[in-house]
Amino acid sequence: MADCRDLIEICKGRHIYIQTHNFPDPDAIASAYGLQKLMKHFGISSTLCYAGKIDKLSTKKMTEIFEINIYSYETIKEDMTEGDYIICVDSQKGGGNITDFIGDEIACIDHHPIYINTEYKYSDIRFVGSCATIIAKYFEELSVPMDKPTASALIYGLKTDTLNFSRGTTIMDIDMFKYLYPKADNDMLKVLEHNNMELSDLKAYGAAIENIKIYGSSGFAFIPFSCPDALIGIISDFMLELNSVDVTVIYSKRADGYKFSIRSESPSIDAGSVINLALKGLGTGGGHPSMAGGFIRIEDIERLGENPDKAIIERFTCILGEQIK
Repeated sequence: MADCRDLIEICKGRHIYIQTHNFPDPDAIASAYGLQKLMKHFGISSTLCYAGKIDKLSTKKMTEIFEINIYSYETIKEDMTEGDYIICVDSQKGGGNITDFIGDEIACIDHHPIYINTEYKYSDIRFVGSCATIIAKYFEELSVPMDKPTASALIYGLKTDTLNFSRGTTIMDIDMFKYLYPKADNDMLKVLEHNNMELSDLKAYGAAIENIKIYGSSGFAFIPFSCPDALIGIISDFMLELNSVDVTVIYSKRADGYKFSIRSESPSIDAGSVINLALKGLGTGGGHPSMAGGFIRIEDIERLGENPDKAIIERFTCILGEQIK
């Protein structure tokens, strides 16, 4: 088991960059923010960063309410050097959802399965419901005081990634919720958890509903326009409400390619393995047994032929063992 004291020792005397995955969700931002606060307690300064975009209303609200300063790579890359230390949070070096920054990825704190073995100076990869759970555990283990914004952000990240404790939840997640709850600001959480849908979100729901196809116990839907990563995942969860569906595959067309989200409620179907195999040699994909994501670049879409939608469904149904009718 990793000892977070080792990470503190490694980082002492340096300014650290804490990098999330490219389209950071509440768990990624909460985890990075919590780690930044922890580092500050030990006199270590840090910068939160990401590539891609913060494109969901709830995530933008989160950065505003907690006054989280997180910077896009484009705005800080001129300040970074190859010798700078980077900690990957809620992501892993070489993953399909993280850009390789200038600097040295010396540490990884994550809760996703390992798809590419990478050596770090410090590694803490635990298969719990959220990365925020791991960061909260550091505070508890080190007896570091925690303010209300940090506790509230970590709770929000924990709740969103576990779908309010209904997905991938472990005893450690429950224990850390119990640890965080008395320290959090419930008024802040109420603001975060309400009025998080935009009109464009409804249009994405409508497009997915209009295009849904069911094969056996698997549901597929194509959204023919760009929508945020988090929203694609939310629509995947929404589609699972269908009583005949155990697996959902939702994909959105973007200017730079197709973004995928897959969900599984079947104990025999690992969502991360399915998308990794379905997109192998064409794109990138991976994640948890119950939820995962992937991407195919625009230049590789042409390899799917004249009917990309049909080719995508055939790839997934082949892995899932469903019969196309």
